[in-house]
Amino acid sequence: MRGLDIFIVTTPPSGLDRLDLFIIAVYLVGITLFGLRFRKRQRSLRDYFLADRNIPWWAIALSIVAAETSTLTIISIPGLAYDTNLGFLQVVFGYLVARVIISLLFIPQYFRGEMFTAYQLIERRFGTRLRSLTAGLFLLTRAAAEGVRIFAVSIVVGIAIGTSDLASIAIITALTLIYTFEGGMAAVIWTDVIQMAIYVGGTLVGFFTLLHLIPGGWTTIHATADAAAKFRIFDFSPDFSKTYTFWAGLIGGTFLTTASHGTDQLMVQRLLSARNARQSQLALLSSGLAILFQFTLFLVVGVMLFVFYRMFPPAVALGRSDRIFPTFIVTQMPHGLSGLMIAAILAAAMSNLSAALNSLSSSSIVDFYLRRKGLADDHARVRISRIATVIWGIVLFGLALLSRRGGHVVEIGLSIASVAYGALLGVFLLGLLTRRANQSGAMVGMLLGFATEVSIWMWVKSIPWTWYVTIGTTVTFATGYLASMMFAETLKEM
Repeated sequence: MRGLDIFIVTTPPSGLDRLDLFIIAVYLVGITLFGLRFRKRQRSLRDYFLADRNIPWWAIALSIVAAETSTLTIISIPGLAYDTNLGFLQVVFGYLVARVIISLLFIPQYFRGEMFTAYQLIERRFGTRLRSLTAGLFLLTRAAAEGVRIFAVSIVVGIAIGTSDLASIAIITALTLIYTFEGGMAAVIWTDVIQMAIYVGGTLVGFFTLLHLIPGGWTTIHATADAAAKFRIFDFSPDFSKTYTFWAGLIGGTFLTTASHGTDQLMVQRLLSARNARQSQLALLSSGLAILFQFTLFLVVGVMLFVFYRMFPPAVALGRSDRIFPTFIVTQMPHGLSGLMIAAILAAAMSNLSAALNSLSSSSIVDFYLRRKGLADDHARVRISRIATVIWGIVLFGLALLSRRGGHVVEIGLSIASVAYGALLGVFLLGLLTRRANQSGAMVGMLLGFATEVSIWMWVKSIPWTWYVTIGTTVTFATGYLASMMFAETLKEM
């Protein structure tokens, strides 16, 4: 009955075996050694934080995609399609529109002169106080979000290799810190390229495994999913309270990505690593095609999981939809392939963490330390930047440990970065689109916009997350502009 064993999954694998653990270990050691290859090239801040602006556009494009893909993306997006349909793609369409806006509006300004962080643009337009405020908000919210993401992936590591939360967090943080500390931005970008290939390749393995396990293959999948309306993408209903409509996706996704890719140092640092503005624009626009393919793949895998578990119901309820894809990996995929998939999840996590460490270090050094302690010697600058990277590694390690205390803390940490995006984007748009806005007015607008977003997120449950950044940006821009009319300041030319 060998042929039937392909389809009847009543005795799934009990978990990972030695082959799986070997594959995971090879990945962890291999990616760390690969990142260390770049340690001899770090002679100046331009080398350490911008990879000497000598990275090809296609590598930056893949690094952008890897940086905006977390472990939670890989496990949650299939779960979302499992529960609903392909409606999340409406948000992805907003991601594409935002890339055009950033290419036309933001990137030309970032390449006027030598910039290391997004917030130097704010100082050039408004002044030092607002630069400190925007950079400080980035540091606080990015650290909170990344600390929680480390804890989230430690759960996967613990399940895979049987380590405690403390040991799992220490393994991921230490290995990522080693190559980020030594190799700087060049190591971050090139390891991102490798890690993206691993997690996309791993997801494709999951796709073809499901295709193989489901009797009738794609014909059965399409018929079953179509009957359950799983392939539905568009919802044009004018319902403000629904999370995934065409309007919420297109408008909300545009504001969200314009903020995350245009004002967040984690993404802007990649754009600044390009050889010139045109290459930076090409990298950002081409990353849109990759992100569309990637999210479509994740969502289709979720639909296939829906069909699979409808045909072969599990003996024990799967619980939250976020657990469905990891559960399938560990219990249904052949040994070796399941190890590859766990390595893929770790790849996404380490990509996120390395990006966060380098961007947190660059902002803290360039936006704060060097403004107060001018160091002329390049070696001293690189040394203090590496120290900052270690300090942030320790901070994120501590935040990850604190995140173990409860689910509510986890939810706050994962959401707070995007809650701040509206305030940041509103300030940047005040500087780029108006001439009457000034520093005092923009600071008032930023604080009110941030307070509005936090209030909506915490207490107004009827407004979905897709509208948060749009509302925060609108409040920041409008109040900032009106407040500027009340404060007389000399306009700083861009």
